[in-house]
Amino acid sequence: MSERIFAATERTSDGAGEQVAEVRENHLLAGRVRLLQPANGFRSGMDAVFLAAAVPAVAGDLVHEAGSGSGAGALCVAARVPGTVVTGIEIQEHMTVLAHTNSALNGYADRARFYTGDITAPPAASVSAEPADHVMMNPPYQEPGKARASPVRAKHLSRMEESGNLNDWITYGLGAVKFQGTLSIVHRADRLDDLLACLRGRAGDIAIFPLWPGAGKSAKRVVVRARKGGARPPAHVIRNGPARCGRQFHR
Repeated sequence: MSERIFAATERTSDGAGEQVAEVRENHLLAGRVRLLQPANGFRSGMDAVFLAAAVPAVAGDLVHEAGSGSGAGALCVAARVPGTVVTGIEIQEHMTVLAHTNSALNGYADRARFYTGDITAPPAASVSAEPADHVMMNPPYQEPGKARASPVRAKHLSRMEESGNLNDWITYGLGAVKFQGTLSIVHRADRLDDLLACLRGRAGDIAIFPLWPGAGKSAKRVVVRARKGGARPPAHVIRNGPARCGRQFHR
């Protein structure tokens, strides 16, 4: 992943003023996605790539990302599946500004829209009149009181369940996706039981993709994909191994 650092001037979404911040340019999907992200703050990486690859979108589909940050996951979908329309909701306004900048930087401004809002009380504009074909999300990984809070506010909001717990995120995702649409989530592997509990009785056709860092190593991340209104047999674990998973997720 190549990277360069520079200062960027961003206009706030309400047009009221400008803010200057140091940003880094990262490349995802072997350079197919250029991404400006805060130099000091939360930055998306491979979790977003793996999440985007799990979304079974085809041309013409609407894909919505909850917690879209600087647009990494949504823009990876746009790059991987030409003809998709992607949207996102993000609680931090400066990240929404960057997401708009990144969509233009990658040539997707005509099929990417990002909104500032809270998933527990989303603005009407952020939820399409038509439910999405697919919803994807990378919720905060940490529970309050179980991890040290970051002194950097932006990192804290991205990592800690402050505005909504995991069940709130799942509730939002299932509400934003159409019947028979999919919900894809990337999270810590040690919270898989929590994820499945939130989905129980609400979605089916569940597939679990453990993300192993290498042969013989335990998974630290997991991608879970479920279908709203799908059948409810036991969740199916996809054990392709790191090499085959990597090829699938980088398509």
